[in-house]
Parts: sequence; structure tokens; C-alpha cells
Amino acid sequence: MNKKTIDPTSSPWAAFGVQLRRSREAVGLTQVQLAKKVGCTASHLSYVELAHRPPSLQLAELADQELRTGGTLVLMYWQLKHTALLEGFPEYTNYEARADQIKLFEINVIPGLLQTRAYAAAIEAGYVRQGSTSPEQAAERVDFRIARQQILDRTPPPFLHAVLDESCLSRIIGGREVMLDQLTHLEAFARRPNVVIQVAPYSLGENRPFIRPVTLLTMPNHKMLAYLETEQRGYIDRDSQPTRELDRSYDRLVVEAMNQADSLATISSVRRKLEWMSN
Repeated sequence: MNKKTIDPTSSPWAAFGVQLRRSREAVGLTQVQLAKKVGCTASHLSYVELAHRPPSLQLAELADQELRTGGTLVLMYWQLKHTALLEGFPEYTNYEARADQIKLFEINVIPGLLQTRAYAAAIEAGYVRQGSTSPEQAAERVDFRIARQQILDRTPPPFLHAVLDESCLSRIIGGREVMLDQLTHLEAFARRPNVVIQVAPYSLGENRPFIRPVTLLTMPNHKMLAYLETEQRGYIDRDSQPTRELDRSYDRLVVEAMNQADSLATISSVRRKLEWMSN
């Protein structure tokens, strides 16, 4: 049987079809075999791979499980299905899903990869009340954020190094109960072998090297890229001198921040204080 070539730029869903086919062939499954596992017909799966028919979310989720893609297909689904994301961010998440190492610095809020659904929903609800987004867009962003987190459970998982400004812990998002669950979630992640979480204390003052959030990715080919955001859009800088300078600044931040043990103790202390206030 002749295999039809798919141009990933030919339609919005073509890239999904290409990734689905590549992932299926990588584990040695035919269309008939995969179709049985995900609960559809082989002809429907063929239409999806050829971008003649968009996938359902259920198909993307089941295919991710069967093909062990670490949530890549669900991530692509949300990228293509929704348009509520900051310009430049969907492109970044394509790299994030494949990165071997993720290093990030965040201010004021817990990073998206480490947020609970309730915490993420509270952030987006604030934007709705301010009139800067619609309830539908807010729901899309929350779903996309949770879908992104599947990359942390892939095999093998990426190494995640997160430095949180102390403001991330002290700013109450969604009320005490939501924040308590978020801090507990953060403590659990900090104990994973592939995760390092540090707190950059207020005492760093003017010695903190970054004034805005920064993310640095190391790809399987050892290339590094940086991702930065303004209020209007996100920007990717690929393996350039500015990227390497950001990486050096990140190394200085790691040295100045609390170590892993002290950081976890600080997170636990904030959580206990909230528990005491709740009681």
C-alpha cells in the first residue's frame, strides 16, 4: 500500500496528523491496531492522520496513552483547538514538550507547570473580572495549562528546575483553601527526583538578576532556547549570545537563592501559617 505524504503546513491539523503517524510507526502499530486501542475505525484514524478530519480530545488522550508520547498529542490538540493563548506561546510549548531540561524563574504566581487546576482557574477568573478575557477563553487557558503538565509524567521525564521569587508564596490566589492545596501540591513536586524547586528570598533585593519571568530550555540536541513574555506576546530566542547570558544569570540566581532543603522548609512554613489562619 502506498503511504500518502502529509505536508504539515498544508492545514492547521496537518501537523497533528504527522505527529500521530510518526508516533504510531515509532512503536510499530498499524492503523488498524491503534484504532482498536483508541476506540475508532481504521478509516477514521486514517482521515485524522491525513488531516481530512480533526481529532477528538478523547482520541488525542487515548493515543497519547497508547503511544507513550508524554501528552504531546493532547497539547497539540489544545494548541490547534483554541485561540485564547498569548501570541508566541503555542510555538514555545512545542519546544517545551520535547525539552530535556526546563529551567524557569517566576514572580508573583506559581509557574503554570506546577499549578493546580483550582489555582489556575482563580488566576483566569481574575482576568475575566477585569474584563481582559472572556469566561470561554479563561476555561480554554486553564485546560491548556493542565494539558501542558503531562510532559512532567512522560518517560523519561524532563528535568525541571524552578526558582520562585518569594512573592509566589506570599501572594494568596483564590483564597486560603486554594492556596493551601497549591502549596501542598508544590511540596509534593519538590520531592520528585527530576524536580528542583528553590525560593529566591526578598532579601536578595537588587541582587536578583531578573525583573521578569524567564524560561530556559535545553533540547535533546543540546541546543538552548529562552522564552520571555511582554503583556502582548511571547518571544523565543534560540541558542544565541543573549540566551547564554540569561543562562549565566540563572546560574547566579541559583547560587543566591535558598537551597532545596531550605526552600522546601519555607514552603511548608507558609502552608502551616495558612492552615493556622484557616483554623
